[in-house]
Amino acid sequence: MAAEMVNPRSDSTSGSGDGADGVTGEEPFDPAFALHRGGKMAVQATVPVRDRDDLSLAYTPGVAKVCSAIAEQPELVHDYTWKSQVVAVVTDGSAVLGLGDIGPEASLPVMEGKAILFKQFGGVDAVPIALDCRDVDEIVETVARLAPSFGGVNLEDISAPRCFEIERKLQERVDIPIFHDDQHGTAVVTLAALRNAARLTDRALGQLRAVISGAGAAGVAIARILTEAGIGDVAVCDRKGVVSQDREDLTDVKRELAGFTNKAGLTGSLEAALDGADVFIGVSGGTVPEDAVAKMASGAFIFAMANPNPEIHPDVAHRYAAVVATGRSDFPNQINNVLAFPGIFAGALQVRASRITEGMKLAAAEALAAVVADELSADKVIPSPFDDRVAPAVTAAVAAAARAEGVARR
Repeated sequence: MAAEMVNPRSDSTSGSGDGADGVTGEEPFDPAFALHRGGKMAVQATVPVRDRDDLSLAYTPGVAKVCSAIAEQPELVHDYTWKSQVVAVVTDGSAVLGLGDIGPEASLPVMEGKAILFKQFGGVDAVPIALDCRDVDEIVETVARLAPSFGGVNLEDISAPRCFEIERKLQERVDIPIFHDDQHGTAVVTLAALRNAARLTDRALGQLRAVISGAGAAGVAIARILTEAGIGDVAVCDRKGVVSQDREDLTDVKRELAGFTNKAGLTGSLEAALDGADVFIGVSGGTVPEDAVAKMASGAFIFAMANPNPEIHPDVAHRYAAVVATGRSDFPNQINNVLAFPGIFAGALQVRASRITEGMKLAAAEALAAVVADELSADKVIPSPFDDRVAPAVTAAVAAAARAEGVARR
């Protein structure tokens, strides 16, 4: 299977005024609808079937030899099928981009998009799978039963806190990597950018105090990876303020979060936590008042990553920060998951890893940061997604880390 851009429109459906370029024929031309019509990917054979001999090898009777060999030696499935080259992109449509809970059918264009990013930026084939269920155990059971067909599973756009439980339970069931990109992809790229921001300003991560706005999937994962990487301190804020051990309204996930963050024992609002902070990381939306930003430490880093409206607009952030990053492509330093997940999966598949460990994520972040380590500026602490050095560097680092941690099978 190859994820590729296709144009399925025939001459009879490509003209204007007939609904080809919008929802109805009455709407003006919209390039987004024009591109998505018919879907963005297709299945493509990798071997020819030109004559009777080809057919007998690709299908019966030749295929029986391969099936029998795999039945005797199950590991051969990696060599004689697509398993080691393909990932399932799985969603329930409950937390799609900035759209929220739009359901499985409406999520499919995003999942197709994810699949073509896997192919374009990592050389990894991917299959979109949108599930019509919301129950944690049903999703786990369904994906676990599909797992023999894939070398890994990328969980996508599943709402918190269910996403944490689904990832954990599913990884316990199967021996292929399970990776929730909204969590870990965001965390890897954020850490890479923060490492380079610290290098640019001659500081170490251990000297920094960070405040994260948002205690959902991305916020929790960022807090975890920053802690693993040796951040000085990090406090996470939800709608009610700092996630701290003295709060009695915490979910199990937030209670665990409170146990390894907020060494300073902060309480109260996000604005109060920002007083003297070195780093702001926004993954929640909303707006942070400028007077709170003004109280951050001199030479601060502001990563305001909500889309399309950053929590702190770059024009405001630049008045107070040494480095500013967003989630948008029209500003410098875009924190974009596509910098991480294609190479992470490519590396894991290359060595037939059974899981993606914290060490593999840390290795991915360091490799990503190193791509532009000799080119650093305030507007370049992270590579462009179109930098062709990114995927090879991340792939190699992840594969090496998998071998070092004992989760590689070749």
